Amino acid sequence: MRDYKWLHEYCLNRFGSVAALESMLPQPRSAHELRAISDDRYLSVISLRIFRAGLRHSLVDSKWPAFEQVFFGFDPEKVVLMGAERLENLMQDTRIIRHLGKLKSVPRNAQFVLDVRQEKGSFGALIADWPVSDIVGLWKYLAKHGSQLGGLSAPRFLRMIGKDTFVPSDDLVAALKAQKIIDKVPTSLKERAAVQAAFNKWSEQSGRPLCQLSMMLAYTVNH
Repeated sequence: MRDYKWLHEYCLNRFGSVAALESMLPQPRSAHELRAISDDRYLSVISLRIFRAGLRHSLVDSKWPAFEQVFFGFDPEKVVLMGAERLENLMQDTRIIRHLGKLKSVPRNAQFVLDVRQEKGSFGALIADWPVSDIVGLWKYLAKHGSQLGGLSAPRFLRMIGKDTFVPSDDLVAALKAQKIIDKVPTSLKERAAVQAAFNKWSEQSGRPLCQLSMMLAYTVNH
């Protein structure tokens, strides 16, 4: 794999200046900011990510105020009490996206949020305190304990909420292949560990967060 110096020079050549490069890079939230986000907002963003999967984001986003209403502002203590009959009734509500499997994930993830609150004090504490040097470990935790958070859903949820992470998009996977770090989409623990190690090295060399490195790498292919 190439070092960070190569990546930085490549992106500078592409964008023309340091200012132009910096202007397009994301900024992760601090641990303090992540801890301050309430549990209902975490459940809302988890649910938003699940409903966005495979659908046009603008369509889902336009219906989200109605989702907030039917799911009690995503208060996990209220949502967890929603039974099968109420979810079946929501399948008749034209204001929302009527996908029963995804609707069922909301109370399941409400229980997940409450379980984490019981253990950590809040869901935000889990997200804030997880070391980014093992962000793939957090992906695994979310996929194992949450509902419908496998695949790209965990890293995309983390990106949406502001937790520092890389996201193995098609462009990033292509870039990692070009760097000889992986030869396919990283799904196994070994493959993800290899990608994590590469990002940790680039982060150590540059002082940059993973989300910025992720975007910079993605711009080295197909652009």
